[in-house]
Amino acid sequence: MAISTLAVPQTVALSKEERAFFAQLGSRIAQLRKDQGITQVQLAELLGVSQQTITAYEVGRRRIQVSALPLIAKTLRVPIEELLNEHAKPSSKRGPVPRLQLQLEQVSQLPKAQQKFVSQMLDTVLQQTGR
Repeated sequence: MAISTLAVPQTVALSKEERAFFAQLGSRIAQLRKDQGITQVQLAELLGVSQQTITAYEVGRRRIQVSALPLIAKTLRVPIEELLNEHAKPSSKRGPVPRLQLQLEQVSQLPKAQQKFVSQMLDTVLQQTGR
């Protein structure tokens, strides 16, 4: 009989601390996703999982595999430490990432000549407004 019980997969129950950890991790992922204006469906597509999996992660119903953390962090453009740090300093801004910040990140990916052109345009506009 001992042999037959070894063949049956056993589930390991999560401790209270583990449940709390995964709930907090899921909450941080949800907040980062929302801050970036990304839907659950979009995040699921980027990670190659279902939207239901993202929901389960965000509410702490499902463990997130350690091997998935680097991709989640990269997709949300944060260091892994920010995903795992339960005591991360709160962001001073509320709501989604400002459009200007997203545009500046996109500009930083342009070739240097185009970056210089955008910078010159901004300088001109700012000079016209007296700033």
